[in-house]
Amino acid sequence: MSATPSSDERTLQVLLPSSLTAYHDFMQSIIDQLEAFGWQHGDLFAIHMALEESISNAIRHGNKEDPAKRVAIDCYMSSERFWIRVCDEGPGFDPRKVPDCCDPDRLEVAGGRGLALMKAYMTLMEYNELGNCLTMEKRMGVPANGCQCD
Repeated sequence: MSATPSSDERTLQVLLPSSLTAYHDFMQSIIDQLEAFGWQHGDLFAIHMALEESISNAIRHGNKEDPAKRVAIDCYMSSERFWIRVCDEGPGFDPRKVPDCCDPDRLEVAGGRGLALMKAYMTLMEYNELGNCLTMEKRMGVPANGCQCD
């Protein structure tokens, strides 16, 4: 990330409280800025969904909605690339242990769908070793991973 962004790129660093109502204005500001950069509806939808899932998961599952904890976000955006890292103060988890929501035995079970959707929509999605920081990227013109469900 550039320390001094040009007029066609922006960086943000924010600390959000662990409240399920505290991040909606932040999300909308990201979408508004990406729209100003010329991102199209389909990509904006994908990014909005990934923001909603990643931040709400950090608050609910990572920080357990503990008001003493925060969600740290680093973000870079331009007309060609959106990159974000969402970190909570929780103990982390192993995303490989989340059951596959596409498994026929799990189709009616809640849970795991947000991870599958983020992976399907974003160009890149990876967790740190502890499992409490998620990095995602969306590149204009680069296909996302796509849904893995058959």
